[in-house]
Amino acid sequence: MKVNELLDMFLTFARIGALTFGGGYAMLPMLQKEVVEKKKWATLEEIMDYYAIGQCLPGLIAVNTAGFIGQKRRGNIGGFACGLGVVFPSLVIITIIAAFIGGFADMPAVKNAFAGIEVCVVVLICNAVMKLWKKAVIDAKTLIILLAVFAGATFTDLSPILFILAAAVAGVLLQVLGGKKA
Repeated sequence: MKVNELLDMFLTFARIGALTFGGGYAMLPMLQKEVVEKKKWATLEEIMDYYAIGQCLPGLIAVNTAGFIGQKRRGNIGGFACGLGVVFPSLVIITIIAAFIGGFADMPAVKNAFAGIEVCVVVLICNAVMKLWKKAVIDAKTLIILLAVFAGATFTDLSPILFILAAAVAGVLLQVLGGKKA
C-alpha cells in the first residue's frame, strides 16, 4: 500500500472537510466533484448508498461516508485515512474558535456571516438533491417511493432507518414483481 495514496486520500478529505459548512449533506457536491468526477474513487450510486447507510449508523454522516469510500479504496487503513481527513480541519478550527468564541460570538457581523453561510448551505444541498434526483428517480415507481418516504419523513417522527429499510424492500419487491432492474 502506497503512503502517497493514503496521504492523497487524507488530503482530499481534509480539503472536503475544510470547505464544507453545514454538515454531511452539504459535502455532497464536493464529494461528487472530487471523489466521483475527479478521483473516480466511487460512483455517484455508491455515494448515494454510502449516504443512506451512513445516516443509519451512529456518528457523523460525513465521517461514515468518508470511511466507506476509503475502505472501498484501500481497506481499513484507507477508511481511517479518509475519516481522519474529513474531521481534522473541523477539529483544528473548532479548537481555535473555542479559545476565542466568547469575545466575538455576539457581534452582529459574525451573526450575519453565519446567516449568510446557512443560506448558501441550503442552496448547495438543493443542488446536490437535484443531481441525485436525476440518478435515483428513474421511473414512476421510484417516484412513488420518493413521495412516500418524503411524506412519511415530513409528517411522522419515525426513524430514518425505517424509511431506508422500507424503501429497500419496496425496491426489491418492484424488481421482483416488475421483472426490471432498479
